[in-house]
Amino acid sequence: MEVGEVEKSFLRPIDNTSVVQQVIDRLTYAMIYKELRPGDKLPTEMELAASFGVGRNSIREAIKILVSFGVLDIRRPEGTFVASGFSDKMINPLLYGIILDQSDSPDSLKELREWIDFGILELAMEKAEPEDLFQLEEQLNKLLAEIDGGNVENVFIADDHFHEAISTAAHNSLLGQIAKLVRTLTSEIRMSIIRNMINLGKSAELKKAHEDLFHVVKDKNDTAARQMLVEGYFYRYKILRK
Repeated sequence: MEVGEVEKSFLRPIDNTSVVQQVIDRLTYAMIYKELRPGDKLPTEMELAASFGVGRNSIREAIKILVSFGVLDIRRPEGTFVASGFSDKMINPLLYGIILDQSDSPDSLKELREWIDFGILELAMEKAEPEDLFQLEEQLNKLLAEIDGGNVENVFIADDHFHEAISTAAHNSLLGQIAKLVRTLTSEIRMSIIRNMINLGKSAELKKAHEDLFHVVKDKNDTAARQMLVEGYFYRYKILRK
């Protein structure tokens, strides 16, 4: 049944204050309260404008913003639909919000990554299947080879693939997307750490840190997981000052 065929509580007039944002909020809450579900077709711009008591331009602008966020899909000539599934575009507003946060605290990013990484490790230890462990070990071996090669950029990319494999083993797509966001936010710090460790002749320590992570997941070693994240190479910020 299409949304326009039944009366919905979100289809009521709104006032004139921040009209576009209110349209966005109204549609967002409709999705939260399941009045609109993934794959549902929205009423037409004309129908929404009439229900909300606002101009079509405000409806059009609100829809444009939600499309840019990956929340809505415009399928011509069928109409506008609620997106089905997660899109990378959905993470962008949060990414830019954190980037533009003027507090600019490395400690905040450190704590955020520690919290996310530990959650992912716990799920990976619990849910990892044999194929996940195979893929994780494969990424580990590629990373170890790149560390031996000494090319910082290649090591950085291989490191990212290794941590992505841990996220995959956690079998939680939402947490995986958040982890990807955190890796993006900490990319400058991670690159500096990798560069400095290689330049300081600490490649062996870098390799061991990742080998230990692999065995934490494989052996389901919960006790070692927290200690590694708190004391591991990522959190030794003094390495950035070398």
